[in-house]
Amino acid sequence: MSTLEPLYTIKVTCLNCDHEFKTSRVRPSFKKAVRTDADFCAYYKNENPDYYVVRVCPKCGFTSTENSATRITENQKKLIKTQINVRWIERDFGGKRDWDTALETYKLALLSAQTIGDSQTIIASLLQHIAWLYRYKGEHEQEQRFLKFCLDSYIHVYENEGIGANNARLLYLIGEINRRVGNFNEAVQWFSRVINDKNIMDAAMIRASREQWTVLREQMMAKKMDLPDQMKDSE
Repeated sequence: MSTLEPLYTIKVTCLNCDHEFKTSRVRPSFKKAVRTDADFCAYYKNENPDYYVVRVCPKCGFTSTENSATRITENQKKLIKTQINVRWIERDFGGKRDWDTALETYKLALLSAQTIGDSQTIIASLLQHIAWLYRYKGEHEQEQRFLKFCLDSYIHVYENEGIGANNARLLYLIGEINRRVGNFNEAVQWFSRVINDKNIMDAAMIRASREQWTVLREQMMAKKMDLPDQMKDSE
């Protein structure tokens, strides 16, 4: 009896050039994380499903995820042509991916998203995944660099894309990323919003914010930092 392979392929049609190509995915039964960081970065024993999120057209180089824009205008195609197609050397990312290949696909996806002006939510998510890839390798400087880019994008989403005010997961993430890049006072403010806003009903995110609030408080005390008033109240 043959054992089930973790990868399977799907067919995708490129939005830019209409070329049909195959890309790999990880089977749902193999997607169990062995642990997850507080900012949702997951670790897997076998194939990492995050390595296979990005779809790269081997013909023209346009790269997307299943959450990316679903239509491209003629104007966007012109931008893709001048910023991506002209530099593209045909290659296929459809098979098994290692860390280096995964990083390359995410950076290609980021370039495509920025070229067509995709939503900041997509761009923030791609930046966060790049930061996670560097975390897997222990490349702290690069991880921090991309977390800061990602933080700026998530704040932009909060301020401009109309999904911010009661989106507990987004508020929590902005708090947690602030904590990870050392913006401790900002992290306090964002966690406070999740914990104290009566309109927020997301129990899991309220609980996570309380947990990270405690972690943050310990970090600030260990660094002998002045605790903000909200934290003094919880002493």
